[in-house]
Amino acid sequence: MDKVYSPASIEQRLYQQWEGAGYFAPRESQDGTDAGYCIVIPPPNVTGTLHMGHAFQDTIMDALTRYHRMRTEPTLWQPGTDHAGIATQMVVERQLEARGESRAGLGREAFIDRVWEWKAQSGGTIANQMRRLGASVDWSRDRFTMDEGLSQAVVEVFVRLYEEGLIYRGQRLVNWDPVLQTAVSDLEVASSEEDGSLWHLRYPLADGSGHVVVATTRPETLLGDSAVAVNPADERYRALIGRELRLPIADRLIPIIADNYVDPEFGSGCVKITPAHDFNDYEVGQRHHLPLINVFTPDAHLNDTAPANYRGLERFAARKKIIAELEALGLLERIDPHKLMVPRGDRSGAVIEPYLTDQWYVKVEPLAEPAIRAVEDGRIRFVPENWSKTYFEWMRNIKDWCISRQLWWGHRIPAWYDEKGTVYVGRTEAEARTRHGLSDSIVLRQDEDVLDTWFSSALWPFSTLGWPEKTPELARFYPTSVLVTGFDIIFFWVARMIMMGLKFMDDVPFREVYVHGLIRDAEGQKMSKSKGNVLDPLDIVDGITLEDLLRKRTTGLMQPQLAPKIDKATRKSFPEGIDAYGTDALRFTFASLATQSADLRFDLSRVGGYRNFCNKLWNAARYVLMTVEDEHGQLLDPHLLEGPSEPGVADRWIRSRLAETLREVDTAFAEYRFDYAATALYNFTWYEFCDWYLELTKPILQSDASSESAKRAARRGLLDTLETLLRALHPLMPFITEEIWQRIQVHRASSNVPSIMLAAWPRAEDLSSDQAAEADVDWIKSIVLGVRQIRGEMDISPSRGLNALLEGASATDLERAARYDTYLGRLAGLESLRALAATETPPPAAAAVIGDLRILVPMQGLIDPKAEAERLQKRLQKIESEIQRATQKLANENFVRNAPAEVVEQEQQRLREFSASEKSLREQLERVLSLIDAA
Repeated sequence: MDKVYSPASIEQRLYQQWEGAGYFAPRESQDGTDAGYCIVIPPPNVTGTLHMGHAFQDTIMDALTRYHRMRTEPTLWQPGTDHAGIATQMVVERQLEARGESRAGLGREAFIDRVWEWKAQSGGTIANQMRRLGASVDWSRDRFTMDEGLSQAVVEVFVRLYEEGLIYRGQRLVNWDPVLQTAVSDLEVASSEEDGSLWHLRYPLADGSGHVVVATTRPETLLGDSAVAVNPADERYRALIGRELRLPIADRLIPIIADNYVDPEFGSGCVKITPAHDFNDYEVGQRHHLPLINVFTPDAHLNDTAPANYRGLERFAARKKIIAELEALGLLERIDPHKLMVPRGDRSGAVIEPYLTDQWYVKVEPLAEPAIRAVEDGRIRFVPENWSKTYFEWMRNIKDWCISRQLWWGHRIPAWYDEKGTVYVGRTEAEARTRHGLSDSIVLRQDEDVLDTWFSSALWPFSTLGWPEKTPELARFYPTSVLVTGFDIIFFWVARMIMMGLKFMDDVPFREVYVHGLIRDAEGQKMSKSKGNVLDPLDIVDGITLEDLLRKRTTGLMQPQLAPKIDKATRKSFPEGIDAYGTDALRFTFASLATQSADLRFDLSRVGGYRNFCNKLWNAARYVLMTVEDEHGQLLDPHLLEGPSEPGVADRWIRSRLAETLREVDTAFAEYRFDYAATALYNFTWYEFCDWYLELTKPILQSDASSESAKRAARRGLLDTLETLLRALHPLMPFITEEIWQRIQVHRASSNVPSIMLAAWPRAEDLSSDQAAEADVDWIKSIVLGVRQIRGEMDISPSRGLNALLEGASATDLERAARYDTYLGRLAGLESLRALAATETPPPAAAAVIGDLRILVPMQGLIDPKAEAERLQKRLQKIESEIQRATQKLANENFVRNAPAEVVEQEQQRLREFSASEKSLREQLERVLSLIDAA
């Protein structure tokens, strides 16, 4: 093996081997059953590139897939991408604009052809990035939501739902993007706090007897007002309920109505009601049967319902004109600065307009009821369970689903209209004509709209398996086993998949829903380009220079003015760029982060720590192989491994500890606690296998006094433990485990499996627990650590042999001291260890306490007491100075009140550490002074 672990030299080579050999495809069942384990990937946008959330989620899904594959279950991780209607259309339109072309100029069919051309050239980016992170999806089954088969499923679902009266066309308010000129889902709207104004306007009473004051953040919608509402309990306005106001500028009469929606404490307590331009106002309007007056065109200009001198004005220009006119009429009371949440389209950046338009809807309530029952009765389990409450809250207050979008790229709605506007739905135009008895002479035009991307995504668990055909994959893998998803799309995707799965498959789409948190930066902030804290997972894997990182972060910003801020933040955080950490270190970091918290803080220093973990494992493997191989990787002598063996206490101990670790890992995977799995494997690898077992084998392997059977047992123990550990680590760290496993397999008799990913998952029951061995090795470790503690405290060189005494030793302690003197001599540097006689006076000594047992190391002759006392006193003076400085800082109220909380906590922690050091140094000084007194 190479001396240094180099992930760049192995990762892509190994992945190409796996994919080329077809290892990712489901294998036949080992127990004769047809049941399989299946995960469908949340399909990333075809326009997308891999971000930290994808990388985290893919790590979890790949770990589950590899784990169940190794448990010999037929395992399918179904890949695919989403056609991403708005995002993809925008990408291609920008390309056209750069060439001086336009979508309208091309026409619909030619534009769609251009999109398919773009998809063929650039649509595979995220798939290749997934490969880089080791995702073992079955690429032979890769699907795309616009594939022929999936498109057939979409049309089939639409037609069936329409025939049952569960899809209809109606006029309602939607989120409208005036730049893209399409309805958008809530998930495609980004709301953020912005500085604005609250305008207080006077609306005159119709009889001229006075006025009321309304407060609004959107005066441009005044022309669409249908009423002014007050709270029925508000004494100030009770007498005005039922009277009329004259709407300024529009010169219409509107009523004063009473509704509990109004907050008497906000503004004047009078609220203008504009049912066609506000979602809450729409509900008020429905309750009071108010007219819906739409004053905007699709591109957010005032339409012909406005007074003549306002028609055609852009909405914010109209706002200024309305305010100016109200002020001239004496109807502007005042303007207050006001912070408000402004909704913007996440693609266009345009302010979203609640807009009244004809759209297609799914009548959701009949579909929601069985979906609620499926979670209530346990057919679907949310992990963590508390997310089921979120699910129920949304499902029990669900609204009909707007499924139409005013785009060209997507699944075109299978509905046709005649000249009278009568709608005919069918799988094809020919079917629509046949079913409705329409002759070829009747001209039909297909609906221009396409379906919401979430509509096709809702069918993903069964459409990807071949539905509406009855395929073997559908029978084998539906319902799927688990859905891995972030909590932010429980409503938009998870709930809809459950509804559609129950409707069309008569069964749930998955048995469990593992809901993970969202990746944040080290300070808990959301990662965003505007903050300059976005990390590309492949930059962490492969490394990136500062110059390239700056270029990536500041190119193509929607707000170019942020570039200097991002440049400064980047230089501060990554003055040298980002090191190459390798895929396995990043994956293990993600696993360790997979707690049940909603926010997962990502700190690059943790990746560095797990890169060190990879190096530790690599070096351990090199040591193990060095015990059996020559410099050419050939077995030194077959007899080193073959023949009778006599496992020692360390060999039995490591097998017992490995069994317990495997039990912990199995439990962690069953409970989706990948952080527990990572911790168990890390602790065993670092602290038990590397720190102790490797060291415990050295006295056996390097001593002429050891028998050949004991040495053989140690070598076998090293190889077998490492091989088993590699299999247990493989789901989280696939590359380094495969590379090492291939090397050690040549020395193991049962080596007929071509890849670790096809090897059997290690079972705890195949390894015997040995409590006696664990107790003995724990005793050895405690003696070694006790002596090392004394060496550290008294500054005694590790190479200096020590004579030690045991005070309060039991018969078991004495028996162990005699039996394991080889270990103690090698690991603790003890030349002798004997019991202190009951009548013997303990000499001046440094001591370590282990339960009822005390280890004494006589100091006479080991140190120069006076020189040691001087050294300790200098260290004490320095520590006392630090304690005084920290204490004064924390006593300063201005510091505690004004400094960031983490800075104050850091100072408090420093004080605790200094205080502990002071206590330890004083104890050491007392022991040294006792030596001086004794002399």
